[in-house]
Amino acid sequence: MELIVIRHARPERLEGIKGGADPALTAVGHRQSELVADWVRAEHLDAIYVSPMARARQTSQPIEEAMGIAAVVEPRIREYDATSSHYIPIEEVKQDKEAWKRWIARDEAADRSEFFAMVNEAFGEIAARHRGQRVAVVCHGGVINAVASGILGLGHRIFFNPHYTSINRMMVASSGERSIVSLNDIGHLHAFPDLILH
Repeated sequence: MELIVIRHARPERLEGIKGGADPALTAVGHRQSELVADWVRAEHLDAIYVSPMARARQTSQPIEEAMGIAAVVEPRIREYDATSSHYIPIEEVKQDKEAWKRWIARDEAADRSEFFAMVNEAFGEIAARHRGQRVAVVCHGGVINAVASGILGLGHRIFFNPHYTSINRMMVASSGERSIVSLNDIGHLHAFPDLILH
């Protein structure tokens, strides 16, 4: 079966939120989600799964409408920092060199073994449920890293930054063996350079 794993579009910045920051999409994010929906429209999808977080749900909505499929909400594919009081888009963090250094140090020191195990368990169940089918999963950068790191044997590393609405393709054999077809494909954004954020 084939997994088309899509990162959410660009969300708003939120800080000081009790109970966990769960930002909605920006205007740019809504445009990105429309473009990825148009791109995916050419695919045949058998099912769509989505994180319960607002930025993923809003990214998934145009895809669901384009395909005529209601997404299944999967709580185990929410982002690792879902309970954090803030969400600062990574391209904003990178503008402050000291903040970026602190972010990298925190990221490298974090133990995400439970998160990686939870994500890979969820993806394993999705694959088992949809043998021989093509399934889209709309989620988060950390979730995509968890799945890709597992396939590549990288342990619990966050090793790349998936772009907003990037398409990441993975195959799962009937034996359960997984492989990566492509990572971080943003072909649907190339005609709109103002939507490609770094």
